[in-house]
Amino acid sequence: MKKFLSFFGIGLFLGILFIKSEVASWFRIYEMFQFKSFHMYGIIGSAIVLGIIVVKYLKRNQSKDFNGNEIIINEKDKGFTRYIAGGIIFGLGWALAGACPGPMYVLLGSMLPSILVLILGALLGTFVYGALRTKLPH
Repeated sequence: MKKFLSFFGIGLFLGILFIKSEVASWFRIYEMFQFKSFHMYGIIGSAIVLGIIVVKYLKRNQSKDFNGNEIIINEKDKGFTRYIAGGIIFGLGWALAGACPGPMYVLLGSMLPSILVLILGALLGTFVYGALRTKLPH
């Protein structure tokens, strides 16, 4: 129960943060893809820098998870094409849908019922990828 409350609290905090910072705003996403505003680029850049710092900290201090197991972060395979192709597909989906995976659930929590169509599409895409994963080049 303690773990559930921890995750719920983190999710609630991030949801409020996404709404207040307008990360879940279709207008802000539209502005970003038209290169009209620095707002989203600043938030994404800050998240990347914070992510780098946290990963370095976890690796250096041999941190442990909720169960007391050491957190092991494996090195990623080097590759340019797969990251570019995946980034383009993700970016196109994000631009067409007007939301990326995290804010989709925030929008659902803010009682935007039409987001259910987008969430179902994302889940279907994940299922199709899982079914075709062995046949795709990695």
